[in-house]
Amino acid sequence: MPTRVGIRFLGNVDPAVQDRVTGVLAGAGLSVDSDPRGQRKSPTAGSFLVVFDHLTGEVFEELRMAEIWGNRRVLAIALADLMLDSSDVWSLLRCGASDVVRWDDADPPVRAVSARLDRWAEIDRLMRSHSVRDTLIGDSPTWIAVLRQVVEVAAFTQTAILLTGESGTGKELVARLIHRLDRRPDRGPFVVLDCTTVVPTLSGSEFFGHERGAFTGAVAARDGAFAQANGGTLFLDEVGELPLTLQAELLRVIQEGMYKRVGSDIWRDTEFRLVCATNRPLRDAVKNGGFRSDLYYRIAAWGCELPPLRERVDDILPLATHFLSALIPSLCRPPFDSAMTEYISRRDYPGNVRDLRLLMARIAARHVGDGPVTVGSVPESERPEASVDALTWWQGSFEKAIENALGSGVGLREIGKRAQDTAIAVALAAEGGSLRRASLRLGVTERALQMRRSAGSSTMQSDEVKDQIS
Repeated sequence: MPTRVGIRFLGNVDPAVQDRVTGVLAGAGLSVDSDPRGQRKSPTAGSFLVVFDHLTGEVFEELRMAEIWGNRRVLAIALADLMLDSSDVWSLLRCGASDVVRWDDADPPVRAVSARLDRWAEIDRLMRSHSVRDTLIGDSPTWIAVLRQVVEVAAFTQTAILLTGESGTGKELVARLIHRLDRRPDRGPFVVLDCTTVVPTLSGSEFFGHERGAFTGAVAARDGAFAQANGGTLFLDEVGELPLTLQAELLRVIQEGMYKRVGSDIWRDTEFRLVCATNRPLRDAVKNGGFRSDLYYRIAAWGCELPPLRERVDDILPLATHFLSALIPSLCRPPFDSAMTEYISRRDYPGNVRDLRLLMARIAARHVGDGPVTVGSVPESERPEASVDALTWWQGSFEKAIENALGSGVGLREIGKRAQDTAIAVALAAEGGSLRRASLRLGVTERALQMRRSAGSSTMQSDEVKDQIS
């Protein structure tokens, strides 16, 4: 089945050039959905081409919209007459392009374009698979962007991977997904070794195994993690906790693919994919001498930082529903009434997804009946503290500021605009710059907030923004 791709021409691209580009792509086996009139289509998942002959604001806006919707991979194609410098290319990537190529009619890069689109289509297919959808819940743009990277590296490479992020962000689940997407036909097992539980005196045995009689209590020979993971995946959780001596031995095994059991002189071969995880800043540990730099660059051939739950607010309710459905399979959806929905969405989760799962377990233990889950199921220790009275929040300095504004001749329109801008700035600062969480606190959509910020604080360019922020 041919790869399907949408295409949009921006600027003043000659119709004859449009026909040539579309024809070459179709001749390469791509199913091209062209938009010659330049009309914006509703966002759809999949790949999209943006072809342009001038680098204008329209190009950047198209890429920004693709990033906002979060479900399209966009390939930016610059026509040959357009001169792009390196800063232009990086700007295109920052605005949402997945890659940038130059199109020359004399030597069209059709193979390069087709290869990228085929790869992205296969990644999208894997993203829709049960291996991904049933394990790692969430559709927020931030989470989807991370998962796409994970899926690509897992399915198309055998490189070592370092997963970083706060505790509870799902590093082990991602490691298991990497193993499931491994395409080796004779793939071996997934072996987990928590580096925080390794006893220093027995660390050699845990990693290398031992021969019978190698030390007191070694009544039988035993395989270590290197042997158990042969042909499969070795997941080292909290790898930053390894002592320096063991780091040196691990480096040798990674480099040479050989090891010896404790108490043995026989070298044994092993080959495994290495996935490591840590919630520590390993780069800082390298600078401070607490982690070997040569080992760091071996285990971090590709690195991925998993976002905390506060940066993927849109995923909180789907995750909560997933956890609760697993705990109470008979519960009808939707499981939460409006008060519970607001509580779950606004609550802080310092322990991230693990924290949310624990909360759902406590709620499930108290919920009875087959109706919606209500606030009575929230344990007393988890209930929010009383907030400022909604009827008197404005009294005091806010009232005084308005009095000063009126005394200076400032009108209602300017006062309202200043109040909105201040509220947005305060919400963004309180949420560490996260648009998703700030929009939730402000009671508007993330898209409306982003459009207002893009338009600038001096004007409101969108009726949608005007309707929602008022």
